[in-house]
Amino acid sequence: MYTPRIVITSGEPAGIGPDACVALAQSGWAADIVVAGDAGLLAATANALNLPLNIERYDSSRPSTPHRGGTLKVLHIPTARAVVAGQPDPGNAACVIDMLDRACDGCMNGEFAAMVTAPVQKSTLMDAGYAFTGHTEYLAARTRAALPVMLLLNDRLRVALVTTHLALADVPHSITRERLRTTLRIVNFGMERHFSLGTPRIAVLGLNPHAGEAGHLGREEIDVIEPVIRELRAEGLNIEGPVPADTAFTPRFLQTADVIVAMYHDQGLPVIKHVGFGNAVNLTLGLPILRTSVDHGTALGLARTGKADAGSLRAALNLAIDLAGTSSVRAGS
Repeated sequence: MYTPRIVITSGEPAGIGPDACVALAQSGWAADIVVAGDAGLLAATANALNLPLNIERYDSSRPSTPHRGGTLKVLHIPTARAVVAGQPDPGNAACVIDMLDRACDGCMNGEFAAMVTAPVQKSTLMDAGYAFTGHTEYLAARTRAALPVMLLLNDRLRVALVTTHLALADVPHSITRERLRTTLRIVNFGMERHFSLGTPRIAVLGLNPHAGEAGHLGREEIDVIEPVIRELRAEGLNIEGPVPADTAFTPRFLQTADVIVAMYHDQGLPVIKHVGFGNAVNLTLGLPILRTSVDHGTALGLARTGKADAGSLRAALNLAIDLAGTSSVRAGS
């Protein structure tokens, strides 16, 4: 039986990423789980949380075996400075970047079937001099992907984004016909590939209130969104829109859509986080690798307190395992 090897990057050392990794290691998994991070930090985190854990150094030459609860295979990437819970240190930023690079490259060369990312502190990475606006953009650049698409999902809702980590003032001119067209094709393909939807029902939100009110509240719907929808419908895609964002998330409308495509970050994500914060998963479409992530930040105040909820990382790992079992992107296949 195929046992996918999944790498989890433990994220910001001073945040709850190490806590969540240690918590997940307590259970058995139908995958070979490898955590990228500082082995000493992970052991100290287990001690602080009073969780039994046997740390094993990861050896890529060994065959994949299902994860055994109470153990943790660690791809050791040391921090440069001592870690203080809740206090990110720019001196450890290189460690965080090294985790991402090693995991990403391992997915690209087939060593890992997927990568799961715990949260990072973007401000700390930028303070250290890294041009880092988010995992999505960073991994796209690393893998030379033309356009990554962020998809947040839980058991009730899927929301994809046309733009991601941009200032609101930069959003309108970033929504071009080319970008929207490519995004919708990627979303359609992702729904078919990962969720076995033969003809995905895609609902596209308008940018402006009331989807522009026939041009009285903005022309982006008329000049950009509607022409792209007509074009892609002619190609056979099942797309509805532009739909006013204030009515698209009603229960009745959601019954008609497999995925909602929002124009910008805070148009779509607050809704899905309200529906199921802590249980949603971020799946990046448009990459040549399989990557899932949590729906939350580093929660610095909860690090090493035992109060952090590992639910989103657990959901992200479950999804990665499920998709790795059906994906053509497989380590060793």
